[in-house]
Amino acid sequence: MKNLATILFTLLLVSSAICQDKKQDNSMADCTMHQQQPGPAHHAMVESHGDQAMGFSHDRTIHHFRLSVDGGTIEVAVNDPTDKVNIEAIRSHLSHIAVMFANGDFSTPMFIHDGVPPGTTTMTLMKSGIRYTYEETPLGGNVQLYSTEPIAVAAIHDFLRFQITDHQTDDSLEVEHK
Repeated sequence: MKNLATILFTLLLVSSAICQDKKQDNSMADCTMHQQQPGPAHHAMVESHGDQAMGFSHDRTIHHFRLSVDGGTIEVAVNDPTDKVNIEAIRSHLSHIAVMFANGDFSTPMFIHDGVPPGTTTMTLMKSGIRYTYEETPLGGNVQLYSTEPIAVAAIHDFLRFQITDHQTDDSLEVEHK
């Protein structure tokens, strides 16, 4: 596992160095880690695929993605507190997602985003070092992603930042220090 961690850490450093070079050259648009938000057609596709995969409408729910020092959280809640059907759909989806992610299965976000979201390859390789905990909330639920391994935490952050950008949630891209 140490060899894998060393390889992954090296890849992260190389990726960071490439983006730093682009930053110094003022050509950030060429750096895939710093591309601008996708256009309206892509966002509509993400919402359509999301509605299909999750079993509830983006229009009737709110998504949040939060970064923490040791990972982060995916939160989904209904807009209308009396919407019991979508509360149950959210809970069903998130409890299923926690199990899928723990097994290294990121097929749902791959379908929703029509590609491989950043961080998921590393999260799959390091699945034994990441814990996914599902929790019900009064209006839906959340999945907490947690690791003590720095490379896994970096991958979780990459994944959640991508979610924030692609779903256009306006959540902070910064790590919350509580």
